[in-house]
Amino acid sequence: MAEIISMPRLSDTMEEGTVAKWLKSVGDKVEEGDILAEIETDKATMEFESFYEGTLLHIGIEEGDGAPVDSLLAIIGEEGEDISGLLNGEDGSTSEESEVESASEESSADEDETEEEGGAEIPEGVEIIKMPRLSDTMEEGTVASWLKKVGDTVEEGDILAEIETDKATMEFESFYSGTLLHIGIQEGESSPVDAVLAVIGPEGTDVDAVLNSKPSSGKKKAKADAPKKEEASKPSKEEASKPVGDGKRIFASPLAKKIAADKGIDLASVSGSGDNGRIIKKDIENYKPEAKAEPKAASDSGAAPSKSVTPINLPVGEESVEEVKNSQMRKVIAKRLSESKFSAPHYYLTIEVSMDNAMASRKQINELPETKVSFNDMVVKACAMALKKHPQVNTTWNGDTTKYNHHVHVGVAVAVEDGLVVPVLKFTDQMSLSQIGASVKDLAGRARTKKLTPAEMEGSTFTVSNLGMFGISEFTSIINQPNSAILSVGAIVQKPVVKDGQIVVGNTMKVTLACDHRTVDGATGAQFLATLRSYLENPVTMLA
Repeated sequence: MAEIISMPRLSDTMEEGTVAKWLKSVGDKVEEGDILAEIETDKATMEFESFYEGTLLHIGIEEGDGAPVDSLLAIIGEEGEDISGLLNGEDGSTSEESEVESASEESSADEDETEEEGGAEIPEGVEIIKMPRLSDTMEEGTVASWLKKVGDTVEEGDILAEIETDKATMEFESFYSGTLLHIGIQEGESSPVDAVLAVIGPEGTDVDAVLNSKPSSGKKKAKADAPKKEEASKPSKEEASKPVGDGKRIFASPLAKKIAADKGIDLASVSGSGDNGRIIKKDIENYKPEAKAEPKAASDSGAAPSKSVTPINLPVGEESVEEVKNSQMRKVIAKRLSESKFSAPHYYLTIEVSMDNAMASRKQINELPETKVSFNDMVVKACAMALKKHPQVNTTWNGDTTKYNHHVHVGVAVAVEDGLVVPVLKFTDQMSLSQIGASVKDLAGRARTKKLTPAEMEGSTFTVSNLGMFGISEFTSIINQPNSAILSVGAIVQKPVVKDGQIVVGNTMKVTLACDHRTVDGATGAQFLATLRSYLENPVTMLA
């Protein structure tokens, strides 16, 4: 019969997991204890073993995807078995188990809240480790063995204990660093999921205060569940069947066991480099049998001695961070851009404009006395004129209504030390290129010295942002609310272009229009850009 495998809760705070890698594919044979997948929790990436034998019939969560605890992870059963009923949710057992687990978790949470109400606040740096739910049906666990004792220093990733679930014995890693201050469940004892397993924190911490004078709560539950000790004794047979050498149990990660089995390597002959001599993946991969090395040396007396592995010189340094208080300007920018991005449905349209005529026109204009016009000034002027022809782009979304602005006020984004400001050119469509150039220069200069008045930064109906001077060829911007659109202007780039069927050197510039889809449809935005292109490619039309 097919078995549903649910996303397990592999840490005490895990609410969802991400499948980092599948080690089995649909159709593969699966043995009990095989590694099905590597799962990223909120704290680490862990190997997830199968507790069933059969064929992997279905994968419910693809690599790179995340899902909440108890989501359908996979289905294992007999080859060719019909699993449509399970995929359609017709199997009631899973939902019943989920309800039981949910009720168990709720009651456990209620008990935790009751305990916390009467106690002091947990000191900073102290972590209470609870009995994890290491399988999809686990309701309680038994501590098979502790690999750390009270007073030991614990590093993140160290194996704290081996825990027997209802299906297998699994190693439980620590997700914290510190000193093991308290063990709440002794070897051989059982406790429900979420019972206090251990406490880790700074040496010398008052554990009684942390536990609110109830350090033995895990033990009491174990005694109350005495009838279940018969169940807990079953996994000990499984433990006895694991590889042993010199009368002692060999500690190895599940992945190391699998690779060793595939390569036919006896774990008893492998030296472990992990915590407490635990054999890990790299130990198996780097293993070289001594028996094979000796005959080779005897048959080749002139052979050079075996090469020693040269240690890799990794960089050593001191991690350093600095926390800087956000300025009021930065807070306002963050607030307004977040509101815009998450409230207005943005979409983007990009065109490439030939700037050959614009470059020639700008050169002629700037030859006039006391006249200085930039390419950005030409873009601003072209936008203002295009807005008059496409009033739908010059709008504001007001929920039940759309406000059409019959005036054109173009905002020009200016980078300043603390962030970004947008001074506004009022009635831009009525300004000449030289007036736009002089106004932008004046407003930008006063923006950088923080001398702009609030009135000079209010009332825009459209915004232009230009990063071309920094060599950026193309980018997108977040709409400056309450505008319906913003134009992102890139650098002018010289490249081969086709003119009259011939490849020649041309100068082009990419512009991207970000639109609020609530007010500006795609066709409207495209028409606006077509008009904008006609003005920029024929600048004389802006002088008429």
